[in-house]
Amino acid sequence: MSRRKSRKVDTDVDMNMTPMIDVVFNLIIFFMIVTDMTQQELEAIVLPLAHAAVEDKPDPKERRIIVNVTKDGKVVIKRKEYFIEPGKLPSLQQYLREAAKQSPKDEQGLPEKPILIRADQETEFWHVQEIMEICGQQGIQIWKVNIACSQPAE
Repeated sequence: MSRRKSRKVDTDVDMNMTPMIDVVFNLIIFFMIVTDMTQQELEAIVLPLAHAAVEDKPDPKERRIIVNVTKDGKVVIKRKEYFIEPGKLPSLQQYLREAAKQSPKDEQGLPEKPILIRADQETEFWHVQEIMEICGQQGIQIWKVNIACSQPAE
């Protein structure tokens, strides 16, 4: 006669949650960094009010140049300060010339990529005018210029 020993089979399986928690924390950190990078081009300025403005709906796939002008007239692009006077490095002319070269061209050979100028409401207009004049210079010729503003609260 054979004797059978009855064994108790352990059916409870514990799952190790540590790797999943690590992955979740890494995803949270990644999305926090990516979200911050999307706001890198915008400076903290107060935009002027416009009652008859049209809402800007840019193509999310298309990257456009965003030029920020602070109230004291400093030109800032992607957190880097640029100078309007030629000869000073880094100059706005050099930056816009390179951006115009990389932009796709229309039938007349002009850059199709628009530029967005965000000027503080206390900025004197001549700062914005100088940027617009630079856009029209030979070798740059960016003709699509948008001016940012805010709409009054209803």
